[in-house]
Amino acid sequence: QVQLVESGGGLVQPGGSLRLSCVVSGVTLSLYGMSWFRQAPGKERESVAFITASGGNTDYADSVKGRFTISRDDARNMMYLQMNSLKPDDTAVYFCNAPGGLFSWGQGTQVTVSS
Repeated sequence: QVQLVESGGGLVQPGGSLRLSCVVSGVTLSLYGMSWFRQAPGKERESVAFITASGGNTDYADSVKGRFTISRDDARNMMYLQMNSLKPDDTAVYFCNAPGGLFSWGQGTQVTVSS
């Protein structure tokens, strides 16, 4: 059974940075492209970053392009999201998963950007 456990969220001022982590267990991570998603209050969950199974290609939502960086460490079964120049609009619960939500969702990690 696949388990996804996100961490690293918190309260940060506008312009600040956070690094999110996701432990992926129960699956051979290297076989899957993976994404980071977020869900803000009253809004639908959206994909913000994607990385291919090989790690050779990435893609980002326009709203985070140039500020967020997705990465992976298959040897450690870990996914990461480096978030820089954070804005209040980035406030949301962040999740990792395969595209389309292939696996059962984890609990997510709350990111709050506020002064």
